[in-house]
Amino acid sequence: MPGREVLPSTLRRSPAKAQRTWEKTHDSAVETYGEGERAHRTAFAAVKNEFEKVGDHWESKGRKGPSDRQAAGGGPERRAPTAGGVDANATKDHLMTVARKLDVPGRSRMNKPELVKAIQKANNQKTAKARGR
Repeated sequence: MPGREVLPSTLRRSPAKAQRTWEKTHDSAVETYGEGERAHRTAFAAVKNEFEKVGDHWESKGRKGPSDRQAAGGGPERRAPTAGGVDANATKDHLMTVARKLDVPGRSRMNKPELVKAIQKANNQKTAKARGR
């Protein structure tokens, strides 16, 4: 199934470049692995290399590179928890900016891992709201 037809809603609300990245990677992964979870994981990994999830959409990170420990390690045999699209490798200042944008309560007292979790929670809430849940 072409990537355009199965484009996740968070990417539909994102920049065209993020959409193209997901679509092209998804279509290539479908040719290699077949349709399914692996193709979707591969496409999201490509998106996370250049974008981070902020609320209910993806925004450019301004740099390329892995967004969390799982992305840096790669491969299904090296499973590690993901940060759900949050750029966990970003600086604390950047995470504070994102938390401020999402109006995360208590952000000024949080350390970096707490900020990542709080941003991930805020992202999930905003995505659910955007999907009408």
